[in-house]
Amino acid sequence: MPIRSILTGLIAMALLSSAAAQHRAQYKIVTASKTGTYIQIGRDLAKWVAEPAGIELEVMESKGSAENVQRMRFEPGVKLALVQSDVYQAFLDEAKAGNADAGNIIRPLRLIMPLYDEEIYFVARADSPLSSIHEIKNKKIAVGALGSGTALTSRTLYQLMFGEQIPAANAQYLSNEEALAKLTVDKSIDVAIIVAGQPAKLFSDMKPEARNYIKILKLEDAAPETARAKKTYFPATIRAASYSTWLTADIPTLTVKAYLVTYDYGLQSTVGNLGRFAESLCKNFDKLQANGHPKWKQVRLELPALSQGWRYYAPMEKRMRACIAGQAAAGAPAWAVQQPQGRVCTEQEWVLGLCKR
Repeated sequence: MPIRSILTGLIAMALLSSAAAQHRAQYKIVTASKTGTYIQIGRDLAKWVAEPAGIELEVMESKGSAENVQRMRFEPGVKLALVQSDVYQAFLDEAKAGNADAGNIIRPLRLIMPLYDEEIYFVARADSPLSSIHEIKNKKIAVGALGSGTALTSRTLYQLMFGEQIPAANAQYLSNEEALAKLTVDKSIDVAIIVAGQPAKLFSDMKPEARNYIKILKLEDAAPETARAKKTYFPATIRAASYSTWLTADIPTLTVKAYLVTYDYGLQSTVGNLGRFAESLCKNFDKLQANGHPKWKQVRLELPALSQGWRYYAPMEKRMRACIAGQAAAGAPAWAVQQPQGRVCTEQEWVLGLCKR
């Protein structure tokens, strides 16, 4: 074959490859802070699920779940989000109570699948007299950043345990890193509440000396406050093996569920792309469990029945159920905004970003 023909063929192949790359869907997923678990889960989805589906998925940092709901609804290019179950439910509750903004935000959102349980860490100074979670009443608490799921979880848990809201003077809205600094350096707070699936980078990067500065408060099963908290949250264990450099014993705590969320898209190109993503998620689930964050080992590839007001995204649900059924048949394991003038915002609306102060 003449050299000229070979070169022409190579150039044509290169142009086709370039055109294909340019036509790859470019989507975003909103996660949480760079030291949390969500961002690592997002990176796993980008590598092991989106890429094989022909989607270029950009993993975006955020303040957390409440902000993710807002960005999922309004930010161009954001097609996926990681959201805590209590935050999703809080938006539904606000909508049911008549908050039009909450309804506008949450009603078009859809679930893809439940993921894993996120542990809730109640962190105190090593020399603090506090030892248990139910002892945090009337303490100065870092409740998470505004717009984070942690802030909503902190407020909800406090309300459940003590039958009252955290006093405004005692709550500080800080990022995880800021909270630990306030706790250990200037000692202006007594407790930092942090929500992250273990092992969380924030804690796993700590050196052995960390035990000289901080400790994690334990859940006392016999405390009446614990029984009230369990109406919404579930017991779990922070394992010493997750933070072997500085934690010397397992610690009982509480958890909240994480979900993968999208929007009720109708544009056929988007429906097609997300359908391929769903099928790729099913087919490459073993790769996520083998190569991704350890939390993937706790995820079951299944679509359980949902609470009232929660809905799966039908095109993705259809593809995933078909794939899961196909695997089972083949003998493979079935994995398993502004408020109206004069209206007074509630504390929960403020935390969820539904009103401005």
